[in-house]
Amino acid sequence: MNFDLITSKENLLIKEIRLLQATGAKGQKARLAGGHTLLEGIHLIQTWVGDPALKTLITSEVGLRNPEISQVAYEHLEYCPDTKVFQLDPALWDLLSDLVNAPHIAGLLTLPPSSLTAPQSISTLNGDLLILDRIQDAGNIGSILRTAAAAGFTQMLALSGCAHLWSGKVLRAGMGAHRLLDLYEGWSTQQLLSAVTAPMLAATADAECDLYSLSDELQNPIAWVMGSEGQGVSEDILAQAKGVSIPIDPRVESLNVSTAAAICLFETVRVRRAWVSQFNSG
Repeated sequence: MNFDLITSKENLLIKEIRLLQATGAKGQKARLAGGHTLLEGIHLIQTWVGDPALKTLITSEVGLRNPEISQVAYEHLEYCPDTKVFQLDPALWDLLSDLVNAPHIAGLLTLPPSSLTAPQSISTLNGDLLILDRIQDAGNIGSILRTAAAAGFTQMLALSGCAHLWSGKVLRAGMGAHRLLDLYEGWSTQQLLSAVTAPMLAATADAECDLYSLSDELQNPIAWVMGSEGQGVSEDILAQAKGVSIPIDPRVESLNVSTAAAICLFETVRVRRAWVSQFNSG
């Protein structure tokens, strides 16, 4: 394996990794400006093995002694021989805070076109869609991404105010779901309302419509909206969407947004499977 050895914390790649690891707007700006994000850990690297978007691998002597890491690196290079491989001095690796306790493997991934396309250049979004409205917890967003992929909802749109979909914390919580999804983010409410074609259903605690009373609506393409942890779905969206509540024990105030998303998406799956089964048997 051909690789470049990095021993100085002043190396440009090290500085770039630091920027990509930054939290909040600083990290998001760095990822969007450079057009790529940082994958950390063996599981995420394995998810993108063979994908040319994984253009750089970063490891260390310690990492290369790990059979699993060595295998995944060689396997990716077989598919993508132009991949650059960098070996960090072990002491230098330990300076990268997000990587301290993880296996010594990381990579730079080119962001997909959907994540870099300006909202104003997209006139319509057809078919099923999952909309995130100002959800700020990275763990919640990652869990929702994973649930959406499992439920077959492949389009997700995050409005302005959400945590960055390609941040390290969201990537780790998503457990590789990113590769299965078309992700759009940074949209305004007005841009959303202009582009979405499917009817919108907004999960909200006080809606009169019960999730389990829906039938016909869920058989066709739908745009589910999940609101922020504290404020819920915005009034502007609620004015254009049908509110839907999930029946829960009245002694419990609310559900976590990622749990609510899972319930709504898999109820949609259940209704559609039941409809197909009834159609086939009839």
